[in-house]
Amino acid sequence: MAAGDSVTPAAPAAPPPGNVRLVDLDYRSVLVVIAALVGLMALIGLVGETPRTVTALVIAAIIALAVDPVVRWVQRRAKVGRSGAVAIVVAAGVLALSGLGALVVPPAIHQAKELRKQLPHVVHEIGRLPLIGHPLEKAHVPTKVQDYLENLPDKLSRNTEPITRAGRSLAGGALAAVVTLLFATTLLLDGERLVRAGRRLVPVSQRERADTLAELGYRVVGRYVAGSLLVSAVAGLIILIAGLVLRVPLIPLAAIWFALWDLVPQVGGAAGAIPFVLLGLSHGAGTGVICVIVVVLYLQLKHQVFDPVLIGHAVRLSPPTTMIAALIGIAAGGVVGGLISVPLVGAVKAVYLELRSERKAAVPSGG
Repeated sequence: MAAGDSVTPAAPAAPPPGNVRLVDLDYRSVLVVIAALVGLMALIGLVGETPRTVTALVIAAIIALAVDPVVRWVQRRAKVGRSGAVAIVVAAGVLALSGLGALVVPPAIHQAKELRKQLPHVVHEIGRLPLIGHPLEKAHVPTKVQDYLENLPDKLSRNTEPITRAGRSLAGGALAAVVTLLFATTLLLDGERLVRAGRRLVPVSQRERADTLAELGYRVVGRYVAGSLLVSAVAGLIILIAGLVLRVPLIPLAAIWFALWDLVPQVGGAAGAIPFVLLGLSHGAGTGVICVIVVVLYLQLKHQVFDPVLIGHAVRLSPPTTMIAALIGIAAGGVVGGLISVPLVGAVKAVYLELRSERKAAVPSGG
């Protein structure tokens, strides 16, 4: 090649100093990140300002997951559409709750009146409680309680704020129940539509895999909800039978309260047992002690048998993992956190195991 035709190669561009890397960032990516941050901040603010709404929505989602198999069964048996099946199930649920209220409320009102008449005798029995009766007597607790009960009507007549707060709490509870029922009904009606809308956001090549993972998570959560409801029903039945045998006043309400609180993992049973024990003490010191023994025995049965066999098997989690997940959920989100933490961890574990098995299957056996 001639000397005039030779071309001197251009010197390569000097690399940036150190380990600096240049990234060509599209402005649309910046806008997406900013929009995501703004949306996250708005969501956190909404959750912080509307805790009752979030609580109602989470409970409604749990109810919808529990009732969905029943709705599907009604669809198959009655040969009706989704809307008709939801209407039948909701109407049956409302009628069942109304009938339960008609059976429970009148006796509860009568027993409440009888309990009011027995309060002086109950206060006198405080000093006879085993172990703690004598210290309470020395501290003049029965006398102080008796004085407080005698002065309570005068205090309420002078200050109606406690009654007003109680009325507001009852009204708020009734409104929350109605809102939760509406949320659950909406999720039952539009759940499949929401799933289809979310499915369209997934790339076509990944939809089959996404369907498998979503179905896996749904089964885990569904088994957990079914197991929790079964354990809760057993808890309420045990308290109801024990209360009827011991003639504890207001026992139907106490049993329902205990069953509802028992849905909260780990600590729910102990918290829900407080009214049952107090009502047992109102019937007598010995009855109160027996109520405590019944609760302790049930909690041992629950933690040693029911939770590992039913709940742990449903979510495929060991008892220590279940307990840690529940406690972290309660610490982070209260009752709602406790309700969703265990099934969430179980669903995440199931999805992880599925993805890991796929990855292992994709690796050649010789590699």
